[in-house]
This record gives sequence, C-alpha cells and structure tokens, in this order.
Amino acid sequence: MQLGTPTAATHLLGNPQDYLTPIGSFLRRTSLDELPQLWSILIGDMSLIGPRPALFNQQDLIQLRTKYGVHLLLPGLTGWAQVNGRDELSIEDKVDLDVYYLKNQSFWLDIKILWMTLIKVVRREGVSH
Repeated sequence: MQLGTPTAATHLLGNPQDYLTPIGSFLRRTSLDELPQLWSILIGDMSLIGPRPALFNQQDLIQLRTKYGVHLLLPGLTGWAQVNGRDELSIEDKVDLDVYYLKNQSFWLDIKILWMTLIKVVRREGVSH
C-alpha cells in the first residue's frame, strides 16, 4: 500500500487500486500477502481454516459474528466465506457463511475449503483489487 492509505477494510475504500503499489497489487492478486499469517498458524493464534480475522475497525462484522457465536472460532487463513465470494460478499453474506461453517465444521468440509482455496487462488477468483 502507498503512504497515506486510510486504515480501513479494502471494501470501504473508494477505489482500492489507487492505494496499491505495483508490487502490492501483485501480492494481492496472487494472495502472497497472506504468507506472514502462516507464522500465526504455527504459534496457534490462527487456524488454517476458519473465518478471516476482522480488522479492528470492522465493527459491523465484529458485532454480527459475536451475535451468532462465530467470534468463538479461531480465525483462519481461508474459510467458507472466502471460497464463496471473498471480496465480492456483503458483510451479512460473509457472516451467514461463517455461521454455516460454525454449524457444519468437519474434516471433510475443511478439505473441501482447502481444495476450493487452491483453485480460487490459481484462477484469481473473487479478488476485487
């Protein structure tokens, strides 16, 4: 991101492309910007699969997740909402998908999410910036 970029979720920026550097754009398109989160998984602060962590200022997302108990899940590198729309989803739709994952967690659902994540990353689907 460029200097002076507002501290906000990407979907709240008027035109996210205005704030990305060429390298940043490449990292976002290829999802390589997610690699540092592997450390968080290794130390137990995150899971491979779960709802994506909310930013501190995403109060609407935090409130809805708390209302439905999604906040009790460990945040994940990828999740059901990410493979079903990622940046293209509304906050309400993301939470609905997070609730589905909360209620239907299983080894096989996690395998499906991992597989779908791989396909989406390779195809660069669901990334709006």
